[in-house]
Amino acid sequence: MRNLAAAVLLLSSLSVLAQTPPAKPMTERKPDTFLRQYSETRRFMSGRPVKPRITPDEKTILFLRAQPTSATQTLFAFDVATGTTKELLTPEAILHGAEETLSVEEKARRERMRVSTRGFTTYDLSEDGERILVSLSGKLYVVERSTGKVTELKTGPGVIDPHFSLDGKQIAYVREHDVFRIELATNKEQRVTQGGSEQKTHGLAEFVAQEEMGRFSGFWWSPDAKFIAYTESDTTAVEKLTIVDVMHPEHGGNTFPYPRPGKANAVVRLGVIPVTGGKTVWVEWDAKAYPYLATVAWQKGGPLTVLVQNRTQTEEQLLSVDPRTGKTHLLLTEKDPAWVNLEQRFPQWFEDGSAFLWYTERNGGPEVEQRNADGSLARTWVKPDAGFRMLDRFIDKDRTLYFSGDPNPTESYLWRVKEGGAPEKIATGTPAPAVEMPVAISKQGGLIVAVSQSDTTMPRFPVLRPDGTRVGELPSVASEPPFTPSTQFFVVGKEGFHASIIRPRDMKPGVKLPVLVSVYAGPTTTVVHHGMAENLLNQWLADRGFLIVKLDGRGTPLRTAAWERTVKYDFATVTLDDQIAALKALAEKVPEIDLTRVGIYGWSFGGYMSALAALKRPDFFKAAVAGAPVVDWLDYDTHYTERYLGLPQEHPEAYEKSSLLTYAKDPSTPIASLLLIHGTADDNVYFFHTLKLSNALFLAGKPHDLLPLSGLTHMVPDPLVTQRQYERVLDYFQKHL
Repeated sequence: MRNLAAAVLLLSSLSVLAQTPPAKPMTERKPDTFLRQYSETRRFMSGRPVKPRITPDEKTILFLRAQPTSATQTLFAFDVATGTTKELLTPEAILHGAEETLSVEEKARRERMRVSTRGFTTYDLSEDGERILVSLSGKLYVVERSTGKVTELKTGPGVIDPHFSLDGKQIAYVREHDVFRIELATNKEQRVTQGGSEQKTHGLAEFVAQEEMGRFSGFWWSPDAKFIAYTESDTTAVEKLTIVDVMHPEHGGNTFPYPRPGKANAVVRLGVIPVTGGKTVWVEWDAKAYPYLATVAWQKGGPLTVLVQNRTQTEEQLLSVDPRTGKTHLLLTEKDPAWVNLEQRFPQWFEDGSAFLWYTERNGGPEVEQRNADGSLARTWVKPDAGFRMLDRFIDKDRTLYFSGDPNPTESYLWRVKEGGAPEKIATGTPAPAVEMPVAISKQGGLIVAVSQSDTTMPRFPVLRPDGTRVGELPSVASEPPFTPSTQFFVVGKEGFHASIIRPRDMKPGVKLPVLVSVYAGPTTTVVHHGMAENLLNQWLADRGFLIVKLDGRGTPLRTAAWERTVKYDFATVTLDDQIAALKALAEKVPEIDLTRVGIYGWSFGGYMSALAALKRPDFFKAAVAGAPVVDWLDYDTHYTERYLGLPQEHPEAYEKSSLLTYAKDPSTPIASLLLIHGTADDNVYFFHTLKLSNALFLAGKPHDLLPLSGLTHMVPDPLVTQRQYERVLDYFQKHL
């Protein structure tokens, strides 16, 4: 039996080799039409609407859109009644042919927000809907919707994060490390805060707030537009890391404060100041016990509210603030022995100040509660089994909550729930299974813009009424992909792992093929869900002779709190074991999977997992491509790493166990074929991570390959680099599998 099985395996392998000839060198290969188009169209996403905003009268929807092969976005208006779209403003009309310029601070902020577009990347709409605020090259422009008149505001250079006041008469922003404001009636700028500096900024969110907390602003208007709350972020004691353009060392370097585990964080405090300037009232809380200022909310009807966390994020306090004195009052405390997940859209105050909505996982899964003004529990709106993912809007007038999610983590839909009622799914017309979520809901709740995609449809933007009636669709000018991926979904193994597989479109039944595991596997992100856009590149890879598999194991979100928290103090065991167990279970259902030829690839945490697989389990994984991997968790940032691994002074074993260097340095252990890819200007996972791993492997006598992406950050927006990168990835797997 053993000899017969070996003979069958040999014949199958020879059959595959006959179908897939050895890869030609890049210089001899014809350019790949799909890969070039995929790169030039920014993954077929350029030309699709982004950042829609609904005017208060629900007659117009504003949105940004680029051309199919451009990264430069312009501003459009969609007329709900007629379904027509017109272009309102272009960057060219403002710059008159001049090149757009960005400050180092603005580039870093966009990197934190994962924004790689140019032109208008964001905009603000006044509360009455009459004015639009756009920024370009660090300057501000106001568009009067009724006339189309564009006014340049007389600010100094380098404006960051501008926002209208609630009354629409003023705009606040940050420049020169301080908060400024400008009155639209006079077009005169005034400095609000004083004394900001490079190491003690006023009004800017610190690195970990932007990168890990999802808090991108450092100032907040009071509802009456008379005060501004702002952060002072002191990075004097924070370690500084420098990035140098290795292709142009004559340019010097850019230095950033980057807090590594166990070391000093920025010291952040919150102040309240009149918009006319003057004395700051500093908010008082136990900053020694709760050093992280995670969330600030100053909403109509509610008090100034702050959420603060302890260093290890096992406990957080929600506090109301008296802005006149800075005194705080405890509303509630959340605790979890592993960690407390942070949801930036909470608290959501009722406009009469009588209550607020709150997010918790204390009962084993995500819940939305209604809390009285004193913090006491009133009722539960969304229970743990509903699959809540995101608060999309709360309509105060009829007490209706809109959210997105689903009990099945591979799907997501639009839901609404009225006070005291049960969640109702809103039908959008997109065939299930799908991934849908609202991207804009009008203040009065009469109009919704959703983004919707399925396994066979690219993202579309239907315009809906609350009952699901479709009244239009925001128009796309994007190039459409030349094929539709064919993705099959499974639930496998005793743990019930979600898995998906993509086969070559010309695959012959019964022929075993090598497997590529597309991996992330870390906290905060799942990879197995229904969507066409994310699987285009995987189908292209599959058509070159592979089976592309995605697997979500323990440690990923959207299951239970216990499922996600399995990785506490250990990134390197359950995460990898579950990928192997899930793939083996999937192979029992898909006999074409060749478990003797398994490759793995991923980026960021997925890059870490890919390198971990090559180092720790070369008996199972034969080849790996690791993009921007975190190599030693002592070199990543505090807020993310300490949440999962604890403080290194208290849990050194967690860092030792989870470090790739632990598995790289022993010369006696084998290694799978490994290609490391990393942007040299990455300011999230710094390039030295990959250099440290490469050096350790070199000293241990372990061969590997290295592809530095010169001048690239954690994102890879350059079309030519994207094309060449995936050509190299394909070559690597064809060579080694």
